[in-house]
Amino acid sequence: MKLLADLETPRQPGLTQFELEGWIDCSPFETLLGMRIEQASEGQALLTMPFNVKLANGGGVMHGGAMTTLADTAVAMAIKSMLAPGTVFATTRLTMEFIAPVLAGQVTAQARVRGPEDRLYHGECELSGEKDELYARFRSVFQVARSQK
Repeated sequence: MKLLADLETPRQPGLTQFELEGWIDCSPFETLLGMRIEQASEGQALLTMPFNVKLANGGGVMHGGAMTTLADTAVAMAIKSMLAPGTVFATTRLTMEFIAPVLAGQVTAQARVRGPEDRLYHGECELSGEKDELYARFRSVFQVARSQK
């Protein structure tokens, strides 16, 4: 991802403020969180994200929103690996089952998708730690825009 504006600049639709280096690449938000796309192909993706202090909640564990974002992004990258570049799609439903708190280290997201069923893709993702401890299970539905079908 190439930034063409300061990260603190207000978003201005119609103005190119960043460019992705490819169809499968991290956005400014995903980069801000420290995500890395390790692999994305054939409806599967592997992403990682370090637990830095900026991702902690008030209790000192990784914020659930950061974990959900990682899982959602991993499924999105798995879907992108199946779609033509530029296809418009979005998350329409998601659920997250939190199993154990992230206390430290790197979190790995392993995602896989099924579909399409009409314009829908169903995704699943597991978040785990460096010692293969399971932190969360994620399920989602993504929908391709009508005009893209």
